[in-house]
Amino acid sequence: MNHKVGIWIDHKKAVIVSALSDGVTTKTLESEVEAHPRYAGQQGAEGEKKYEERHSQHLDRYYDEVIRQLTDADELLIFGPGEAKLELKERLRRSKAHSERTIGIETTDKLTDPQIVAKVKEHFGIAL
Repeated sequence: MNHKVGIWIDHKKAVIVSALSDGVTTKTLESEVEAHPRYAGQQGAEGEKKYEERHSQHLDRYYDEVIRQLTDADELLIFGPGEAKLELKERLRRSKAHSERTIGIETTDKLTDPQIVAKVKEHFGIAL
């Protein structure tokens, strides 16, 4: 089986494009990661620490859910605008189940879902 998966990801959502011989499917996962609040005055340090802990826990759950969607993937393309793609790649590298997969990384801007699908098809040489 030659299962190829492209993932456009940022900290708010992941669009997973799965390409098999019988077609292409997409799935969108939304994260629970909150926007970074602005703290003022003396409560800043304590509030910031609590935010960072909560932020880290939400990212862990988010990345774990994305990784669960990749169980049968032979090749991966991870792309997106920020650090999320690199953070996901590092988690995959540490994961025994995914450490041997071929993983490509690219930086892109925000894309629409049709643009994401087209990018994955182009990368893997799938007829458009």
